[in-house]
Amino acid sequence: MKKSFVYLMTNKNKTVLYVGVTSDLLKRVYQHKTKTYKGFTYKYNCDKLIYFEEFDDINQAIAREKQIKSGNRKRKEGLINSTNPEWNDLSDGWLFCFD
Repeated sequence: MKKSFVYLMTNKNKTVLYVGVTSDLLKRVYQHKTKTYKGFTYKYNCDKLIYFEEFDDINQAIAREKQIKSGNRKRKEGLINSTNPEWNDLSDGWLFCFD
């Protein structure tokens, strides 16, 4: 069964938060870091993965994404701080290799 993920990205100054959902976290983070798509994360330089959750079902991931997005910034910060209080880039050291 394919896994799905909800994730949060930020910029170097931690002033912007982006919430997304994907079925391939490694590839999606790579796309954010290389600015493959000229969307929100490109515009605001969101290239640090600071939080993610894993799900067995994409529908659960989508529902969780909507729940997180509906919260205010303080709630999102609390979620991040619960597992990553230093807001470190969780993708540091990942190998991005695709065929």
